[in-house]
Amino acid sequence: MTSPDQERMWRNRFILMNLLRIGATIAVLLSLALWQSDLFVAGGSIIGFPLALIFLVISFYGPKWLARRWREPEA
Repeated sequence: MTSPDQERMWRNRFILMNLLRIGATIAVLLSLALWQSDLFVAGGSIIGFPLALIFLVISFYGPKWLARRWREPEA
C-alpha cells in the first residue's frame, strides 16, 4: 500500500504529463492557424510553421523527458 503523499505525487505527475501533451497540441493547432489563416495576421505568417514543428516535438517528447527527469535520483 502506498502512502497518500505518494499517491498524490503520482497523480499530479500524471496530470502534468497530460497537460503538457494537451497544451502542446493546442499550441500546434494555433501555430497552424497562424501560418495558414487570417486569424492572427492578415495573409498568415511564416513563423507559424516552425512554431508548429517545435510544439509537435514537445508534444511527443515532453512527457518522455518529464518521466526521465522524475526517474533520476535527486542530488
